[in-house]
Amino acid sequence: MHDSSAARDVEVLVVGAGQAGLSVGYHLRRAGLAAHTDYVLLDADESPGGAWQHAWPSLRLFSPPGFSSLPGWLMPATEEDYPPARHVVDYLTRYEQRYALPVRHGTRVLSVERGRGPDAARLVVRARTRGAPATWRARAVVSATGTWGRPFVPRYPGAEVFAGEQLHSAAYRTAEPYAGRRVVVVGGGNTAAQLLAEVSLVADTTWVTLRPPRLLPDDVDGRVLFEVATARRKALDSGRSDPGGVAGLGDVVMVPSVRAARDRGVLVARPMFERLTATGVRWPDGTAQEADVVLWCTGFRPDLQHLAPLRLPRDGAHPAVVGTRAVDEPRLHLVGYGDWTGPASATLIGVGRTAREAVREIVPALDRPDLVAR
Repeated sequence: MHDSSAARDVEVLVVGAGQAGLSVGYHLRRAGLAAHTDYVLLDADESPGGAWQHAWPSLRLFSPPGFSSLPGWLMPATEEDYPPARHVVDYLTRYEQRYALPVRHGTRVLSVERGRGPDAARLVVRARTRGAPATWRARAVVSATGTWGRPFVPRYPGAEVFAGEQLHSAAYRTAEPYAGRRVVVVGGGNTAAQLLAEVSLVADTTWVTLRPPRLLPDDVDGRVLFEVATARRKALDSGRSDPGGVAGLGDVVMVPSVRAARDRGVLVARPMFERLTATGVRWPDGTAQEADVVLWCTGFRPDLQHLAPLRLPRDGAHPAVVGTRAVDEPRLHLVGYGDWTGPASATLIGVGRTAREAVREIVPALDRPDLVAR
């Protein structure tokens, strides 16, 4: 039994305070909601910075600071064209402070449930804050937990017998532990390319991809990708035919380290192996590669376990949504998980638009004449 007598009431509760949650918080503030009393952001991390604070230190953005900004405040410039992860952490920390967003760090949301009886008009959010249980009742909930909490490793035969080390890119920090070792890097995206470029400086590397990797032209970075995604969004919104999105351009942005790896002849991929063995990997034709380490750069899945009690209708691999609003639960919005919650919504520059659209839909439902969603 839960004690709901100590539950705190808010108009809007945001789950997560990374780039998506902060963007939602900015627009809630701009609409006139009062911090702490009207809206609160709950974040599992003890410190600001979202998932960026957990990334490997050498991770870099694909765009200059001016094209990597949240709504309201441009990311400060850096000496480098593509800022490192630490710069993003600093920016998100200062962004949270700049707008005095009511973030409660160290608070992990365990579940979002439909209220019953006197709570029927609200969603009930149960959490643990620094070890103690806590409950909120909200008229609207925005889930903005991202994907970092659910690294994905595909199941491959032989994984259980491989005697070497297996790790997901989420656990990678530096290349030093792999010096002089034989490393198989799995994945055809930006993470795989960046880590391959780094690890190949100290280790014997093999790059393995499910399909041939598609390298973008050197002059295409996040700026171009965002422009393409925006043009596609405008075309679809106006009823025109789909012009194609960023997927049609390629997969790997040629940041300086990746270009250098290409020039060294490192960006040569083999097709996906058939299985792991005790000592490495083996392909369908019987050829084998000895390996000490398999580095899985195979992406993430939406971190949505807290929504399980709602039993949301599914649309393939994710909850069904109309815009950002969950189908069959109009009090719940999902922001920042990928294109299914808005074009480029999983990016720093793209999430602001979907955050604004979510708030524009939430505010009228609160029936508060003093609020104006801009």
